[in-house]
Amino acid sequence: MTEFIRHAIPDVVEVIPPKFGDNRGFFSEVFKQSAFAEEGIKIDWVQDNQSLSAPVGTVRGLHFQAPPVAQAKLVRVLRGAVYDVALDIRKGSSTYGKHVGVTLSAERWNQLLVPIGFAHCFMTLEPDTEVLYKVSDSYSPEHEGAIRWNDPALGIDWPAIDGEPTLSAKDVDAPLFADFDSPFTWEG
Repeated sequence: MTEFIRHAIPDVVEVIPPKFGDNRGFFSEVFKQSAFAEEGIKIDWVQDNQSLSAPVGTVRGLHFQAPPVAQAKLVRVLRGAVYDVALDIRKGSSTYGKHVGVTLSAERWNQLLVPIGFAHCFMTLEPDTEVLYKVSDSYSPEHEGAIRWNDPALGIDWPAIDGEPTLSAKDVDAPLFADFDSPFTWEG
């Protein structure tokens, strides 16, 4: 049975699907729509994305996609490990500017549900880490946005790595949270 773990922000859900193994290997239903529905989670996934990050300390995020093409994400690691963060950017939310951070790994077999209205980021903890994630809307470059991943005002306790993190130019130049005007409003 799939396990659903609610963290400090209950909308962000850690998901651990069952994994059945024997001498041949294993089998797992990594996503089962009916299990999510029983938890009250109804999301129509439209696309799967996969990334490979070669160096330890690769950072991707804090990214979001604005309405009307905002994206929820269901993130899992196929190989390696990441520290995964979901940041609440819904104006008016009691957890606005707060985050949930979870280590996701191929070994732990866990996933993170990042709902619409959250910025998402991960840092790789192992070399050659592969991440697969479902999204609820197609990519739209006109609607993408970012927040500085290491803004001290956010208080994210990123894992220590040897050397400097590896980032895209977009992530290096992302605005600080104080300079960010969120396109999301909490609809409590």
